[in-house]
Amino acid sequence: MNTITSSSCRAAISRRGFLKQTSAVAAGAVAASRLPIARSAHAAGSDTIRVALIGCGGRGSGAALNALVSKTNVKLVAMADAFRERLDGSLKQLASRFPQQVDVPEERKFDGLDACEKAMDAGVDLVILAEPPAFRPAHFEAAVKAGKHVFMEKPVATDAPGVRRIQAANEEARKKRLVVGVGLHLRHEARFQEIVKRLHDGAIGTISHLRAYENVHATWTRPRRPGQTEMQYQVHNWWNFNWLSGDTIVQRGVHYLDVANWILKSHPIRAQGMGGRRAGVDKDHGDIFDHHAVEFEYPGGARLFGWWREVPNTWTCFSHNVHGTKGRAEIQAFADGVLHVNGKPPQRFARQLGQDKPRAFSGWQAEMDDMLVALMAGRPYNEADYGATSTMTAILGRMATYSGQVVEWDPAINSNVNLVPDRLSWDAVPQPKSGPDGIYPCAMPGVTKPC
Repeated sequence: MNTITSSSCRAAISRRGFLKQTSAVAAGAVAASRLPIARSAHAAGSDTIRVALIGCGGRGSGAALNALVSKTNVKLVAMADAFRERLDGSLKQLASRFPQQVDVPEERKFDGLDACEKAMDAGVDLVILAEPPAFRPAHFEAAVKAGKHVFMEKPVATDAPGVRRIQAANEEARKKRLVVGVGLHLRHEARFQEIVKRLHDGAIGTISHLRAYENVHATWTRPRRPGQTEMQYQVHNWWNFNWLSGDTIVQRGVHYLDVANWILKSHPIRAQGMGGRRAGVDKDHGDIFDHHAVEFEYPGGARLFGWWREVPNTWTCFSHNVHGTKGRAEIQAFADGVLHVNGKPPQRFARQLGQDKPRAFSGWQAEMDDMLVALMAGRPYNEADYGATSTMTAILGRMATYSGQVVEWDPAINSNVNLVPDRLSWDAVPQPKSGPDGIYPCAMPGVTKPC
């Protein structure tokens, strides 16, 4: 096993950072020639794809930018968010960059917890689902029922019942021939694709184990505001609550767990691990852990060892490492990939790709381009199956760290533990409740049940 050094990983770039970086190239990309869209590709039957953005934070705004930059006839015509201020901020930013493509008048702005369905009913063809993951299963069901094409961010759910809802709705999406993209962007990056192809072709022999790291300094928190209900506070501070985000292993970890499933052509059969909370014991960090370490076992005996951490003043790393009988591969999120085959010089796969600058930044642009090309051509395109499976893989890992038990795949995917409240309204009371000191209790390994 190679020695890990701090130079072997790069600092992560946030989606908000990507949004800022692409502003310089967006104008040139928009001016590029646009491709006509097949009339059969969407409900409107015109040459323009009408888009609704649902979830207007940094991730949603970035996904909308990717759609507007793409070489297709895209117009953003409706927006929805739980909070009006976030919607207005996103609209101002996007309209200033794409004045000819953004047409969201007052009557097509929707806020509140019921805003999603209203935006879908605003004469759109494609919906971008970038709200907190807890809402995604219900919103995906609504989009499919309404016959809308969908791009939904990862993870696609925060619990096993939510994953099963995604899978069931996707059966209907296939019947309706709807295009469905999922924001697991590493599958769309050329260096990942090239290395994974070589691994599948046997370049490093039989794979024995993989190592995944997604370690960052800390995540964001949003303090409680005067007059907020408990539901408003938790939704506004969604990253820090398990029912809303799935915890960091689900929200962040799904990326490299998806890569592992892709490489091994399967999902794990069981997992065991440990985790806890050290840095985030305050009133704004909710009920999530700030570190997880999990061993996943795959069919055939291969193991994935994964580490996820959000703790200040610690080593940061976003990387995936694959070890086989004939060599190893290093695939980093924000640097070149390297293939080491025994007895041969290392082969590098550059992250910067060609002259298409927005695509060169990462797979964020590539995933949107690939989906829209399929939509334009009227070609079948559906990523929800592996999106659901990889999300469930991350939930399996969380079950292991929360419980301290070995957790099998079948009981996990069939779990009836539903984290999402039955009623979603601002006056509803979500499940996690703070103690007298304002601190939210978290899971206790050895006490918390795995499924």
